[in-house]
Formats: sequence, structure tokens, C-alpha cells
Amino acid sequence: MAEIRLTTTVQPASHDRESTDGLRIDLTPWDLQLLLVGPIQKGLLFLKPSPSHRHSSTIIDHLKASFSRTLDFFPPLAGRLATLKNPDNTTSFSIHCNNAGAQFIYAVAPNATVADILEPVYVPRFVHSFFPLNGVQNREGVSKPLLGVQVTELGDGFFIGCSINHAVADGSSFWNFFNSWSEISRGFDKISRPPVLERWFPNDVDCPIGIPLCDKQLNGGFISFPPQFQERVFHFTKEKVAGLKAKANAEMNTSRVSSLQALMAHLWLSIIRCRRSTSRTVDADEETTFRLAIGVRPRLQPPLPQEYFGNAIYFEAVTTKAGELLKHGQGWAASEMNKVIASQKDDGIRNYFKCWVKNPRILTMTSMTSNVVLPSSSPRFNVYGNDFGWGRPVAVRSGEANKSGGKVTFFQGAEEGSIDIEVCLLSETLIFMDDDAECLSPCEAHVMKLKPLFIFTIYIWNNLKILN
Repeated sequence: MAEIRLTTTVQPASHDRESTDGLRIDLTPWDLQLLLVGPIQKGLLFLKPSPSHRHSSTIIDHLKASFSRTLDFFPPLAGRLATLKNPDNTTSFSIHCNNAGAQFIYAVAPNATVADILEPVYVPRFVHSFFPLNGVQNREGVSKPLLGVQVTELGDGFFIGCSINHAVADGSSFWNFFNSWSEISRGFDKISRPPVLERWFPNDVDCPIGIPLCDKQLNGGFISFPPQFQERVFHFTKEKVAGLKAKANAEMNTSRVSSLQALMAHLWLSIIRCRRSTSRTVDADEETTFRLAIGVRPRLQPPLPQEYFGNAIYFEAVTTKAGELLKHGQGWAASEMNKVIASQKDDGIRNYFKCWVKNPRILTMTSMTSNVVLPSSSPRFNVYGNDFGWGRPVAVRSGEANKSGGKVTFFQGAEEGSIDIEVCLLSETLIFMDDDAECLSPCEAHVMKLKPLFIFTIYIWNNLKILN
């Protein structure tokens, strides 16, 4: 769908060789566990400014220049991975801040419109072509860019797709870069949240950490987006999120369950219930797992700064039998998630870190089986504050990387307090979710019907800003 017009390597605008050349940042277990999966891919959809105010070529040149200036603050993203073969036949990985540059792509899809992306029930497959570094594993950052952006010009809009090597950054770091780029694009001289580049290691852990990767793993192919899966965005209003939270807490006679935990539990139940309605019957005794990504920044003592640049996540699981999950219900599932998350404290995190060093566990796509629900991203990330100078985005979408049946991506909704969830499942499961009253009662599956009015409102607002 997207026809590439220009591909360039962009370096920081005012590269300070004395401070960054030769700088190497050793990877932590939180980074290393992600070497064999794909990059983080998130993108924003914008309406095109009125032609009388801003020409497309001017926008592309401006975005490219501001992209270069933003790299001044994020030297790891202009570097490459470096490897070191150890005497014990393990391999150590680090980030070499060598100013090799990031990738910038300008593409056009003149026959595609904003409505073509927002109105279909399922996310169109062509959206995946709006992202760079498709089919790349994070381990390939030795020779490939750690950061790529693609600006795709549509008939009436722009899509800015960003791909960051997941062994270098997690979701918090990803959106810090995206937010910072939009600030520089709006004319800021400095960014509001400079990244903290030093990686965290316990005092009694030697680095760099060596991991045993066999030739089969290092030379393995990338698993592309499976054709039998579809993606769909479900929208939950602020009021309905609050209702789910109240319901879960009432069922368990507690106040500890958070909004996100209640929403995750509701979604888990919906997926299992609708899978049982399809030809792929889920047996009551079959185990089902909800794999939680635990953020450690606020859990360590002292806590890591929110601007810590790198991965600060690891994975814990809530596992039960499908029949038990459906029997106990949403409040119980949310409470089980709450227990696992609340139990993650400083001493446990440090112990996990040290145990991982002794027995490394590398995440692969083949480990994502059909009975696993894998959430990613967070509605806490600032998505709709990314104004590059011509207005706020109208939607957010993700790329094809790391997609499997059961992958769910949480985004901040366009309206305050609302949450969007991008769900990747077999098409027949999504069809049953559409017809399942229990699943859809607390959400607006057909929110896309409201988009034309929303788009018109954003268009007027953005152009009023330009005129002012």
C-alpha cells in the first residue's frame, strides 16, 4: 500500500563526539530477554493540515529536521548493538553509541484515507506497511538501525509510524522519545523529560552479562504476522471503565482492584468465553494464562526515575483452568492479578534479576501459544499529547511485530479517561465477541461509527490553532 519515496539515515543534529563516541551501555536481563522478538511498533494517525497553511514537502522536511534534533537527547537510538564473545561460549550485548544513525522513511499512499483506517471493523492489513523495520528481530540491531520512523502521506492525512528495538527500550522509553520529538517539532529548545541513560544493575551482579545463544537461535527466521488472525479496536469510555472497576471490587468485597486490572480481567473472560463458542472449543480443564508485564521503576528502593531509558519490565503469569476462570468470574480474576502485581517488591525484583543471570530465559514468539493472553503497552502513556505542530492525532495503531493470537495492546483513549484495546485473535473469535452481550455490554465495539464527527471536530480545532 505504501510507496516509499525517500529512505535516509539521520544522525543527531549536533553530535557531541566527546560525550557519546565510544560510550557503551551494557544490557540488563530486562533488555536481553527480548533479543529474539521484534521491535516496539506504534504509530499515530493525523489529519492533513489545510493545504493553504502547510505544504506536504515542508512538513516532511520539518519532521526530519526535528527528528535529528531529538536524537541529540537520545544517543543510544542513533547507535547499534555490539556483541562480545566470552571464553565460556556466552555472548554479551551492549549498545554502542557510535552515531551510526537512525532510519527516516517518507512514503506515500495517495489512495488511502483516514476513513480507510478508522471505519473498517478490523484494522486493515495495509496499516502494517506504515511501519519500518518489519521482519527484524532485536538481535539484528548489530547491523540494523535501533530506531526507524516512517512518515506516510495519505490522501487526507499523515501516519507517523515508529519502530524502536525492544532490547533497547520499553514502552515508557518509547513514548518518552515520541513525546520529546513532538516537543522539538513544536519549537522546544529542550525536552521536558530528558532520558536517564545509565542502566541499573544490583551491586553484586557483574556486567556485561553473558548469555548462551545457540546458532539456531541467532540465525532463526522471523515469524511474520499470521494470516489467520485479525485485529480489532474496542473502545471503553471512562464511565464504563469505572463500572468494571466497581463491579470487580464489589464481587470481592475489596477496594484494591485497579481500573486496568478490572479491564484486563474482563477481557480475559471474554476471550475464553468466545473461544469456547467457536470451533476451537476450550476444554474446561485446559490451562489458560494471562501474562502480566510488571513495571519495576516505582517498585525498586530507591525507585528508578520515570525517565530511566531502557527496559524496566519483566513478566509474571496468572494461570488457571478455563472452567475455573469462567466459574469464578471477573472480580476473582482481577483480584488474582492484583495479588501477583502487589507482591512484586524490591527484594523479589533483585532476586529475579540475579536468578535470570544464572539461568537466562529468552522470550520467543513460538512460546506464545493460543491459550496465553499477552497484554502490552499502557493507557497511562501519553498518546494524544503528541502534537507536531498541526494538531493532535485522531488515532493510534500498532505494527505487525510480536503479534499472535491473544496479543492485546492497551492505549490511552482520545477522550479523557477512556481506554482503547487493540485485540489480535482468530477472526471467528472476534465475530463471537461482537455477538456476545456479556463481552460488549461495557464497551463500544462500534465506536468507529462515531469517528466522522470526531474527525471533523479535530479538523476544525487543528486549523483554528494554525490560524491563531
